[in-house]
This record gives sequence, C-alpha cells and structure tokens, in this order.
Amino acid sequence: MKQFDDVLVYLKSIRPYFINDDDFNWNFGIASAAAKEFKEAEEAFLQISNEKHKQDYCYLSWLCKCYIMNFKPHLAWEMYINMETSNESLSLLNLIANDCYKMGQFYYSAKAFDVLERLDPDPEFWEGKRGAAIGVF
Repeated sequence: MKQFDDVLVYLKSIRPYFINDDDFNWNFGIASAAAKEFKEAEEAFLQISNEKHKQDYCYLSWLCKCYIMNFKPHLAWEMYINMETSNESLSLLNLIANDCYKMGQFYYSAKAFDVLERLDPDPEFWEGKRGAAIGVF
C-alpha cells in the first residue's frame, strides 16, 4: 500500500527492542529510504550483518541510493567497483549515474555515464555524460 510513513511510526516505536535484528533493520531501512529518510535508512542497512542480505541486489541498490542522498557518492562508487560484472552491476551503475546527477554530484555521475556509454553507445548515456561533465566544470 506504500504507506511508509505509517509503517515508520510503528517501526520506530519498537526499534529499541530490535536494534540488532537483521530482518528488522532490513525492513526499517527500506521503509525509511522509501519515506526519504535516508540517514536513518543508511544506519539501519549498515547494522545488518547477515551476508545473505548484504549480497542481495535490493540491499545494495537501497544502500547505494542512501549513500548518494546522504552526499557520500564515493561510497556508492566503491560498491559498484567491488561488484562483479553482471546485469545487477549495470543497474547499480545506472542508479549511480542518474541519482548522482539529480543530487548535483556530477563527478561520479560523469564517471558512471562514461562507463555506461563505453558498454552501450546509447545517445542517452552520451547526453548524461556530457551534462555531468558540464556540471563538474
């Protein structure tokens, strides 16, 4: 139903009892990020210790988005660099390129669009790279 604000009222009320629970932090992180409370979402995601959760693309993409929205694009870029080449890594790269552009973090946006354009000479990637490069200057 996408009523994340309502969900957060409940989750925040019980958070002290589940601070070290990976499943709780997973749900709290996603609900917080969906409600644009990226600082709290990042903290929740970073408290997760379950390797299965940490390898999930959903976790990686939400954490990457949190990093970008919290003005830490270098951490999002490091996440991409540490991934093996796959469809998921390309999706993460696309997220970095577009979200960094939206947030005015043009250097990392330009880097991401450059890699995307090298892999696929789509005119949209060229336009994104050009706009991000102008933004850097």
